[in-house]
Amino acid sequence: MPTSQLFTPIKLRDLELWNRIVVAPMCQYSADNGDMTDWHTQHLGSLSNSGAALVIAEATGVEMEGRISHGCPALSTDAHEASMKRVVDTCKRWGTAAVGIQLGHAGRKASVQRPWEGGASLKDGAWQTKSASDLPFDEGWHTPHGMTTDEIAKLKDAFVQATERADRAGYDLIEIHAAHGYLLNQFLSPLSNKRNDQYGGSLENRMRLPLEIFTAMREAFPSGKPLGIRISAVEWIDGGITIEDSVAFAKKLDALGCDFIDVSSGGNASKQKIELRPGYQVPFAAAIKKAVKMPVMAVGLISEPAQAEAILANGEADMIALARGFMDDLRWGWHAAWALGVEPRMSPQHRRIGPKSWPPARKYAQAAAAE
Repeated sequence: MPTSQLFTPIKLRDLELWNRIVVAPMCQYSADNGDMTDWHTQHLGSLSNSGAALVIAEATGVEMEGRISHGCPALSTDAHEASMKRVVDTCKRWGTAAVGIQLGHAGRKASVQRPWEGGASLKDGAWQTKSASDLPFDEGWHTPHGMTTDEIAKLKDAFVQATERADRAGYDLIEIHAAHGYLLNQFLSPLSNKRNDQYGGSLENRMRLPLEIFTAMREAFPSGKPLGIRISAVEWIDGGITIEDSVAFAKKLDALGCDFIDVSSGGNASKQKIELRPGYQVPFAAAIKKAVKMPVMAVGLISEPAQAEAILANGEADMIALARGFMDDLRWGWHAAWALGVEPRMSPQHRRIGPKSWPPARKYAQAAAAE
């Protein structure tokens, strides 16, 4: 049995993950009219053989207007569902990781250019954005439409329908995107939510929509499949969401049967001042972990195996998510295993050329022994 905490299995409902390493969602801006493409097959397919036990596909709009850009995927039509099923089937046939998806809505941060085209609000091909209130994200951004209660009801239906499609497409898990300044974060935050109805004002009211959506999705998703959420625990600006707010929100989710909470931060204020340092968001995960029973995922500038191991060993989180770490080192999970004295899980095709005597394995083992 492995002694490494990072390589201890964890069970989320009926889904058993063989380690605690997660590939976090990464926007690729490479969809075609909301459909996943061959880019997603090779991108997610490679990551499904990276040594992580779970790969979560990028932020996906529950409706076309919920996409960040024209290049982002959606899950609202049969074509979207079919394109994702092809990708998921390939990853699960050839990979060693479970495959999840992040479902959300970009709200007032939708209708923008792809990053390599400038990232500004669209002029040609723009669509009307919406939010909790009619406040733009920043100067030069589209002014969103403050949603009516009828529109909120339709939004909940869109999340439910996307949930059902995600199940049919073969995803093992769903992560609700309520972070980084997107629509559910916009409802949660006093910076962007200036409503005076049941969905605005007090923290209790601002939490209402995300909690209603979670409840509706949980009812629509098979009981054995995990449903979790990503949040921005703090907004790095005065007047924004605080860690106390996020602990209260996490407790509500915990009581509703949420299966995990992925603790990020920021994204809802252009003037935020993030204090970047290695593991800078881990204290937020640790604060939430003290208050809930569900597993907590830490993310953000976690780059070294020993760092990830220490976070788990110290009881600050239950899982570790990386994004850029896997872009820098596509086999980060293998290398972490070797560094921590564990044999990684590989496809037979990779196993044939990657035994313990393989030079990278020796290098990581020697580095670990020298510490």
